[in-house]
Amino acid sequence: MTNMLKSFFKTLTLSTPSIYSVAYKQNKSKLRHLTAVFFGSGVVLYSLQKNEARMANINSKSHNFMAEPITSWDVLSSREDDMKTKMELFIMKVQADFCRSLEAEEESDKKFIVDRWERKVGGGGITCILQDGQTYEKAGVNISVVHGTLPASAVQQMRARGKKFRSDKLPFYAAGVSSVIHPRNPMVPTVHFNYRYFEVTDDDGSTQWWFGGGTDLTPYYLNEADVVHFHRTLKEACDKHDDSYYPKFKKWCDDYFFITHRGERRGVGGIFFDDIDLPAQNKVFEFVKSCANAVIPSYVPLVKKHKNDGYGYHERQWQLLRRGRYVEFNLIYDRGTKFGLATPEARYESILMSLPLTARWEYMHAPEPGTEEAKLMEVLRNPKDWVKI
Repeated sequence: MTNMLKSFFKTLTLSTPSIYSVAYKQNKSKLRHLTAVFFGSGVVLYSLQKNEARMANINSKSHNFMAEPITSWDVLSSREDDMKTKMELFIMKVQADFCRSLEAEEESDKKFIVDRWERKVGGGGITCILQDGQTYEKAGVNISVVHGTLPASAVQQMRARGKKFRSDKLPFYAAGVSSVIHPRNPMVPTVHFNYRYFEVTDDDGSTQWWFGGGTDLTPYYLNEADVVHFHRTLKEACDKHDDSYYPKFKKWCDDYFFITHRGERRGVGGIFFDDIDLPAQNKVFEFVKSCANAVIPSYVPLVKKHKNDGYGYHERQWQLLRRGRYVEFNLIYDRGTKFGLATPEARYESILMSLPLTARWEYMHAPEPGTEEAKLMEVLRNPKDWVKI
């Protein structure tokens, strides 16, 4: 039988159809057996070729990533159509694209430091930090891909938001990209964005999934044209999918980024949403992609426009005071920060990358009426419909 197989595969180096026909005439019963072997081998070869094609497809997407993905290439290629793979590859691309667009606005050769880290109990992340640049005092762009078992406190938070779980110990998977940019020039606003995907498996084997995210702007001095541009860019991204999204998620953003004890918003808003699982997984993913892809066109033009604007000591001190408000919100109210700090084996350096290098607090500070600082405070207390201006 071995010699017969060798002879058969040796003939395959010639024109296969003609050999196939000759072999069939020479020995019909043997050929039937060999054909089965051949087609069985063919299935294996096809499977190998298909896996290689998938691997090549995924590798081609990774060419410009800041580092290797957190999940191994073998796993990613084996589940190419799984949302976990789609989201991880997408956030890797968002991170790389945004980092390089920011680097292009630095006046020197300042580049992001790339820190790829692993989480002992599952997953890891890539933290990209640029500090003490001429354009950016501190810029952070992170991705994380983590999995494990949710702590009871996190399960309780999710139940408070309406999630229904049978068990108190839930396996989870979370992948997201987040960024906060603190520019040096007070005339350049700070931007924050975060887009994430979450899966939880209950004890009956059922899986619940949802997306969340948003992009918001925090200026130190109000330039209405900048804010209009920012909001219109986000609205265009939302309108591609549903024209009800922007007004709904704009209000959600204004409400979410409210510093309750100060009675003011952190900034001039943008969009924010969470727990989105309708109309369908791939459709929500496409919406999230549109929003994340709108970050660069909504923000980088503002950096280009103002990074060389003049400012003095007074403007710098006001910037530091407003950064203090930013810190207050992030440490007291931000749901993502609190979830991250409560997650076992959390990487605190990456979670707290949103904090600026420097900030300031003054006792009972209030801007003088009629000043540019007072003008900003007015819109922080009373949000505007920016797309109608």
